[in-house]
Amino acid sequence: KEIQSLLDKNTAIIEWYLTNDKIIAFLITPKPPVLFFGRKGGNINVWQSQPEDRKALLKWINKYLLDYYNEYLKSEWQNELEKRLAKLAEILHIDQLIAQIPKNCDKLILIPHSLLHIFPLHALEIKNLETSINQCLLELFPRGVSYAPSCQLLQLAQQRKRPNLQSLFGIQNPTKDLTFAELEVNCILSDFQQNQVLSEQQATKNNFSQNNPQLGQIHYLHFSCHGSFQPDSPLNSFLLLAAAYISNIPPDSDNQRYLKISDDKAIDLSKCLTLGNLFEREIDLSQCRLVVLSACETGLIDFSNTSDEYIGLPSGFLYAGSASVVSTLWKVNDLSTAFLLIKFSQNLKAAIEKGEEISVAIALNQAQLWLKNVTKSDLQQWTNQLDLNKNWQREIKDIFRRIEDDTKPYHSPYHWAAFTAIGK
Repeated sequence: KEIQSLLDKNTAIIEWYLTNDKIIAFLITPKPPVLFFGRKGGNINVWQSQPEDRKALLKWINKYLLDYYNEYLKSEWQNELEKRLAKLAEILHIDQLIAQIPKNCDKLILIPHSLLHIFPLHALEIKNLETSINQCLLELFPRGVSYAPSCQLLQLAQQRKRPNLQSLFGIQNPTKDLTFAELEVNCILSDFQQNQVLSEQQATKNNFSQNNPQLGQIHYLHFSCHGSFQPDSPLNSFLLLAAAYISNIPPDSDNQRYLKISDDKAIDLSKCLTLGNLFEREIDLSQCRLVVLSACETGLIDFSNTSDEYIGLPSGFLYAGSASVVSTLWKVNDLSTAFLLIKFSQNLKAAIEKGEEISVAIALNQAQLWLKNVTKSDLQQWTNQLDLNKNWQREIKDIFRRIEDDTKPYHSPYHWAAFTAIGK
């Protein structure tokens, strides 16, 4: 009842739990539910899979991770992503779960469990037997599909009253190798009344930390940089800031401080923003409405942990005080990410100008569906309206020349489904 009280009359929650032999799904709705697959627990509907579904899920997960982490199979992982997600929808019986949600519910909160946290459940498609046209969850819930690490963290985020979204603090391309980071951040800045950016070599951890008092007043924190999840040491998962690269690891050094990435290159984690820093509350986000992690793998978690605890960068930023976090589930494309997040920012600005309540999930979901369905010609018209210098205009035109006419260049879920809205 306590969690149910968080829901308005048009919102539902699906929470999963994986045991050794089955998949369990809990459906929480604003009103006492009808009987659900013959099982009912108080105000919660409960569905349980067959053992073969759990086995199929484990097989699916193993193949997904094997291909993703194998550089030789990375292109196959990307090309097969849409088919893989269709199979995941089948294994999770997502169409049967959605069919039990009251028709008036137009907002959905997903609370995965264990390995399910690292997959884009919002991109799963539902089969419409009447029209034979499949629709993904984003299309079925126009008031947004968002995530929560747990019911407890959802409750914490919902209680944070953060009505303002006017001031932005940005980290822009600290390593100077993200081609479209400047385009992304510069376009987003114009949507906010107050902004400050640490760009390229200025974006060091020391400079970031010196702004800590100011961060306590910031509404929106935007990172356009590299990121990495460290499955063997989750607290060392990091956002890569300037001056973190070193050529050689000092002898007799602390193995936890350095991450070797080649024979002549390593990362000094003490110069990065790590998950450990967030859990130690080294930054103050007491007024922060939104953190956007425009970096790779920032939404991954410690899936080897068998407890219910969610250990990953998003939960770290929620713990540090933010009400919402947008993060990524895989290594994202630089250009499509820039387009998506510029559109996301435009959606937020439009909502603010209309005096509407800020919904991170709606703004993100609308941007994702836009990127999924936008044609080359529509994209050209949209980019022509951006405030771009001549160099960027020339760069974008060169890219469009390589795209076939009458196509949807970013239709693949690889380009839009990696991003998740977590929290309020």
